[in-house]
Amino acid sequence: MPAKEAMFYEQSAREKLKCLLCPHHCRLREGQEGLCRVRVNREGQLLTLNYAEVASLALDPIEKKPLYHFYPGSLILSAGTFGCNLACAFCQNYSLAHEKPETRVIDSAALVEIARQVAAEGSVGVAFTYNEPSIWYEYVRETAEKLKEHGLQVVLVTNGYIEARPLQEILALVDAMNIDVKAYNDDFYRQHCRGKLQPVLDTVEKAATATHVEVTTLLIPGENDAPEEISSLARWLASLNKSIPLHLSRYHPAYKFTQAATTAESLQIARELAREHLNFVYLGNIPGEENSTPCLNCGEVLVKRSVYEVEINALEDGHCRHCGDKIDYITSA
Repeated sequence: MPAKEAMFYEQSAREKLKCLLCPHHCRLREGQEGLCRVRVNREGQLLTLNYAEVASLALDPIEKKPLYHFYPGSLILSAGTFGCNLACAFCQNYSLAHEKPETRVIDSAALVEIARQVAAEGSVGVAFTYNEPSIWYEYVRETAEKLKEHGLQVVLVTNGYIEARPLQEILALVDAMNIDVKAYNDDFYRQHCRGKLQPVLDTVEKAATATHVEVTTLLIPGENDAPEEISSLARWLASLNKSIPLHLSRYHPAYKFTQAATTAESLQIARELAREHLNFVYLGNIPGEENSTPCLNCGEVLVKRSVYEVEINALEDGHCRHCGDKIDYITSA
């Protein structure tokens, strides 16, 4: 597929182009790629190199995104490309984010047709995931417009590192987002991710007013798991909405990080700290951990989960079957 002109850039000094998609604002001379590796200056145009280049396509449980309060128990077609606009040294999916995998061209119409076909198997739409979807912006936006025409759901699993204007323009097409908050600590972002914390917080705040949002933090021992940091993260999220689900996920050594994996005990401690401020805190990457969702009014289990085995218990037509309370913190069919 020939490279496509990118959105959100302007001429800069000395024949450079300034990319305005994310907070890096890369200034690119002729032939130079941005930090994301997919946007390049060619003859005075900013081109996107990954348009319609699909590196991974699979039908996943929606809980794998993870999304626990958005069509629980359903499936979703998951698509990803290559590249990322952060450089996390602990990346759990570095083969797509930081290497150049094999890809196949699937244009937006073809992807929507696949999504329509798997809807018969219980899929609710498409999740743009595996690598950072915001740097696939042109393709994601075009595909999302077509998906909405067919009543299909659009999900972004994202690091949240995007500028306000492109975020605002795509939010109208997005039904749910899982946003990675790598740490509630700017030094961590600068040292380990080549980024900054504040733009991510801004994204969460904007998205939470416009669409369904859940947040994930990968807890790395000795790096971002201090009790005061967990409490601060949960307190900030609660200031937006106490019912935003927080997923605390177990880290395993990957890419450039060799620290031992997070212990189950430390995750459980972090969960209790976060629960002092938030209604829903879940643990990820721990086999056998039960992550059920209770009714906030009566405590009855609405949705029972064990890894990706999901059972809808007391959730019925948007209400708790046990006490009748309206469940507005779970989006369901």
